[in-house]
Amino acid sequence: MVRAHSTSAPVAAESSPNKVAEMDQESWQTRDPYHPRRPLESVVSRIEKGKALRERTPREAHADWSPAPDRPDPVDILVAGNQGRQEGLIPLRMGRMAASPFAFLRGAAAVMARDLSRTPISGLQVAINGDAHVNNFGLYGTPQRDVVIDLNDFDEVTLGPWEWDLKRLVASVNAAGRENGLDEKERRDAVGRCVAGYALNSHRMAEMGVLDIWSIFAYADLERLVPIVKQGGVQIGNKTQAVLRKTLAKARRTTGQTLLNKVARRQADGGWRFIEEPPVLTHVDEETKEKVIASLVDYAETITDENRYMLRRYSVADVAHRVVGVGSVGLRSYLVLLFGNGDQDPLFLQVKEALPPAHAPYLPVLKQRVPHEGHRVARGQRFLQAMGDPLLGYTTIDDRHYFVRQMKNMKAAMPIEFLTGEPFEFWAWGCGAILARAHARTGDAAKIAGYVGKGRVLAEALAEFAERYGDQTEKDHAALLEAIESGRVAAVEDAE
Repeated sequence: MVRAHSTSAPVAAESSPNKVAEMDQESWQTRDPYHPRRPLESVVSRIEKGKALRERTPREAHADWSPAPDRPDPVDILVAGNQGRQEGLIPLRMGRMAASPFAFLRGAAAVMARDLSRTPISGLQVAINGDAHVNNFGLYGTPQRDVVIDLNDFDEVTLGPWEWDLKRLVASVNAAGRENGLDEKERRDAVGRCVAGYALNSHRMAEMGVLDIWSIFAYADLERLVPIVKQGGVQIGNKTQAVLRKTLAKARRTTGQTLLNKVARRQADGGWRFIEEPPVLTHVDEETKEKVIASLVDYAETITDENRYMLRRYSVADVAHRVVGVGSVGLRSYLVLLFGNGDQDPLFLQVKEALPPAHAPYLPVLKQRVPHEGHRVARGQRFLQAMGDPLLGYTTIDDRHYFVRQMKNMKAAMPIEFLTGEPFEFWAWGCGAILARAHARTGDAAKIAGYVGKGRVLAEALAEFAERYGDQTEKDHAALLEAIESGRVAAVEDAE
């Protein structure tokens, strides 16, 4: 499964079915039996092994980015990614991506996946989010009704180099910083903060007990995150605290009951029905509605016995199609309204189509217990999130794969578009730290920490990479605008 590469820095390539060279194959192999007598290495030894990887792939090498002569037209990649989506929504997807370079980056996971496959890698792999941009971190509610901060989108999750997640994250910090008016020094500083957060938390996780990393002790609410951020030297002034309080209050208000009041109305016959708000929320025909409802039977078999028993207390009231995100536009995504103990007990489930992840063409085939893309998403989310959704599962409709999760469960996004200065650096640092915690669950945090180090070498390299890739993103966005203007690509404007 592993092939050597001829250069000193291992590079993932498209030309072989074994796309990633010299990769640590331990992660994700949960199908293998447990070996209770397996000898374990010390933290010190694993850190030293991580440091040794610098000889093969110097950290400075991660600064490199320039488009290869054979780099495909990014618009061609986007058009190819539209195949199989709902045709009527493709212009909306293109319109949302055309809104700005940052919006383009958010929707162009497939473009960046191809670009990252041509960059140096350290040789360590983890369960990667695959689309770890700054808008895919946010606040959400736990079953205990606490509000935590974590990754919250897992459509592209797979097994791959940890650097790919971190590089997508810093590229998004740079692109968002440009959109918010940050100059180059401010963008580089913000990226440096992001990498510093990743480095510090990697070292923290390397010293933590395994059970602690996999338990509630590793989740991040504001009370836990703020002291860690301060430890990293990031200031948390009044402006940052005000943004955090406002976002936290929004998350606490975003419940099933508040969503019900916005999107549905009781009908004359006493039943509840979604209110159409095209193109975001639209009714589905009866055949589709029945298929979605029927799919919940198989879905229920993918959650735990106790949660399946709980789900039996809920009954479906209505089903609608709901457009979400930027890159996800055009995928089949249904919103299911259920009621349990009366009208004050609504439950919203999202049934969302799952396609192969953007990085799949550049990685070895992922061996899963079930060859199902919805299962991949659900499984990856359980690996990466500190406190997951108890109703997360998967199903199939018309031979298409879907994952199922709760919708609007005390969720809120940080207002990235309004952040500058201290609040922007706080969020960049926090996202880096959270990503490190997510990676530590399936990767070897000690080896990663050893490779990353405690200095600024990797931070400076990735600041350079992010700046170069920010230039590339602006060029790619301009190419999309040109394709739209020429009529090559159809697009409609929309406020997300």
